[in-house]
Amino acid sequence: MTNVEHDGTDANAHRTNLARSAARLKAVQALYQMAISGGSAEKIINQFAESEADARVDDAPIAEADTVLFADLVRGTLANMAQVDEMLSACLDDAWPAERMEILLRAILRCGAYELFSQPSVPARVVISEYVRVTDAFFDGKEPSLVNAVLDRLARVLRPEELTEKGGRQ
Repeated sequence: MTNVEHDGTDANAHRTNLARSAARLKAVQALYQMAISGGSAEKIINQFAESEADARVDDAPIAEADTVLFADLVRGTLANMAQVDEMLSACLDDAWPAERMEILLRAILRCGAYELFSQPSVPARVVISEYVRVTDAFFDGKEPSLVNAVLDRLARVLRPEELTEKGGRQ
């Protein structure tokens, strides 16, 4: 048995990753709820915190969310909405701007874009992958591919050094 297995480090890292994934999913849900029904960020954050134990997707319980990340994603996305939308617009086709997108898809892209520019300690590929997984939870069509393409394009602008492989390939 290795030390990592013995001291539970792998299990702790796994729980942390699950909590961060749950925070992203819940942040998208909160942004969607705010877009539909209004309300303040603090009210929505408190509602989500209170309903943490009952959270489910497809009748399966959702892992307990990283509440700090969740609150940061909701507050930060809302506080930087103009900047986030400007970044997304630069990555979208002029014929299909963010305003024309379905509200949930727009919430996913906004949250992912905010995390890409505000959380440099989280690898860009992780952010992209996480929001593609969130999209998969809600859509069966081409939306996950769209989220992947848009966030990848944005990451190449915001963090080009992360997405350039050795040898100059991109």
